[in-house]
Amino acid sequence: MASTPTGPHTVGEEVTGPFSWYRSFTPQGRRAFKGAFGGFALDSYDFQVLPLSMVAITAYFHLTKAEAGLLTTVTLVMSAVGGILAGGLIDRVGRVRTLMITVGTYALFTVLCGFAVSYPMLLASRALQGLGFGGEWAAGAVLVAEYARSRYRGRTLAFIQSSWAIGWGLAVIVSTVVMDNLAPDIAWRVMFWTGALPAVLLFYVRRNVQDAPEVTTRLAEKDARVPLSSVFKGTLARRTFFATLLATGAQGGYYTIATWLPTYLKTERGLTVVGTGGYLFVLITGAFCGYVTAGYVIDFLGRKKSFALFAVLSGGLLLAYINIPEGANSLLLVLGFPLGFCASAIFSGFGSFLAELYPNAVRGTGQSFTYNVGRGIGAFFPTAVGFTAGSAGVGGALVYGVVGYAVALVALLGLPETRGTEFT
Repeated sequence: MASTPTGPHTVGEEVTGPFSWYRSFTPQGRRAFKGAFGGFALDSYDFQVLPLSMVAITAYFHLTKAEAGLLTTVTLVMSAVGGILAGGLIDRVGRVRTLMITVGTYALFTVLCGFAVSYPMLLASRALQGLGFGGEWAAGAVLVAEYARSRYRGRTLAFIQSSWAIGWGLAVIVSTVVMDNLAPDIAWRVMFWTGALPAVLLFYVRRNVQDAPEVTTRLAEKDARVPLSSVFKGTLARRTFFATLLATGAQGGYYTIATWLPTYLKTERGLTVVGTGGYLFVLITGAFCGYVTAGYVIDFLGRKKSFALFAVLSGGLLLAYINIPEGANSLLLVLGFPLGFCASAIFSGFGSFLAELYPNAVRGTGQSFTYNVGRGIGAFFPTAVGFTAGSAGVGGALVYGVVGYAVALVALLGLPETRGTEFT
């Protein structure tokens, strides 16, 4: 069949050409992609508000480094609880309805963080934000995975993952403007209040996005209750254990970097707010490129080899980054791009890999449990940095991130390769 030079070509039932993974979607699949992409971007924005405001919050409430680190840890630990709850909802009431519930939850409690008058109130609001934060990614990832063709699934889910960098970049832009123009005591509150942005997305999802047909049919034909114990039975038990360990290591490494790098650049490298924003933009640009590029690597090399490659590179680059000598800040700029690239690229495989590990009936439960429980356990890595930073400095304590990537490598030994898996 004829096509324009820039359009897709049909080969049998496959579509080839630029962005063929997107063009292969049905109209419903494209709307699902847009909804999930926006949800995860704004999820990222609301999460990043805290680390970007950490210095101002620490000064306002007179926090120790350990107390500051606990703000991130409680968010991620509660995200594990939210992920478990959302996993059941994903398989019981559908992917789209769960996506809406989780987006509304994290938006509401992000805004409430801005009204905190004490550290315990901020800690509680951040914890409740974690409930929505934990379930949103899994709901969106499963939704899109079930619309994507198997040959394109790795890169399709990688583009969903790339929206994290979009949200992160938007948060840095807003933070740079707000922190540079408002007094610190009010600036951090304004940052949290901007977390209301995700509410706009709910209108789009409600009007335009639907679950994949096979999911809609399953939900309508029978009782869709799925007990959590389902993912611990038979061959799924081994997959659940090692997939959780993989998520623990990758996220322990990543959140160590995401939580403490802004503080490290300001307090130990002496950069200003504007200067820190510039260095973070190099990191974020690398992150976006890593997410997108890794999708093609994942479909080419396979899931396990890609995870191993990016875990080794991330750990090595983090070690190099924190050992750059004083007075050589220009090297931070140079290494920021590959560090952001690899630390983010490792996540591009999760959406497809976890979905492929589980059958339709328990896909949401399995994917949400493993990813979010891993995130909850990995949350203790940033806390460990906070406790260790007092004696070793933030830079020295960032070595916990390297430990996380080592854990991810070990987890791969117990997992199968799933490239080419067809959904039924």
